[in-house]
Amino acid sequence: MKFGIIGGIGPASTVDYYNGIITKYLAELETYPKLVIDSINMSEMISYFSQSDYIGVCRLLVSAIENLKNAGACYAAIASNTPHIVFDQLKEQSPLPLISIVEETCKCAVKNKYESVLILGTGFTMKSGMYEKAFLKNNINALVPTLDDIESLHNIIFPNLENGIVLPEDKKKMIAISEKYISKYEVDAVILGCTEIPLMIKENDLSVPAINTTEVHIEAIARLMINESKHKDCVV
Repeated sequence: MKFGIIGGIGPASTVDYYNGIITKYLAELETYPKLVIDSINMSEMISYFSQSDYIGVCRLLVSAIENLKNAGACYAAIASNTPHIVFDQLKEQSPLPLISIVEETCKCAVKNKYESVLILGTGFTMKSGMYEKAFLKNNINALVPTLDDIESLHNIIFPNLENGIVLPEDKKKMIAISEKYISKYEVDAVILGCTEIPLMIKENDLSVPAINTTEVHIEAIARLMINESKHKDCVV
């Protein structure tokens, strides 16, 4: 089977998806997966979100999914957290089945029996409520930072981190903000709810476990591809 990825949001994490899926697939099946990437204009997408133009976001993403289907993909995923704000609407319009980073992250938290988590991400993600809503369905309390801290975190992600640039002072600031909430609310884990944050926050950087949503998503995609390839190829 061939899997489609909407990438470019941002480019650095898209590379992680490409390498991660190939590595996992190759390790189990000793051959290489079929992947197709439609790299969209991140500036265009962010412009839509800045204007709360969710119809524009959906139109952009549906067009990308159609490109993936035309290239032979059987399933698709968005290599980014923020676009999942419109995931429910997108799923209704998508010509391909989609693998959600939010749903897979919730499964991971449930598996680890976390009861309370802190959400980090872009300002759009942290203000959207999408993770809180998803975790609530699984009886997990999800916290987001205050508006001031949301702005600080958003400014760390854009433009530097989205372009793969990790500054030591930014990392120190992100850790300090996280630890403030970890200490105050005694959360069990921190959700790295932006696919670029794992470029900065690594395992053991925080005093509680961090869920790398990029890695969780990659694992889900690779597992689907491996299972499908073992049984049958899809028909587009």
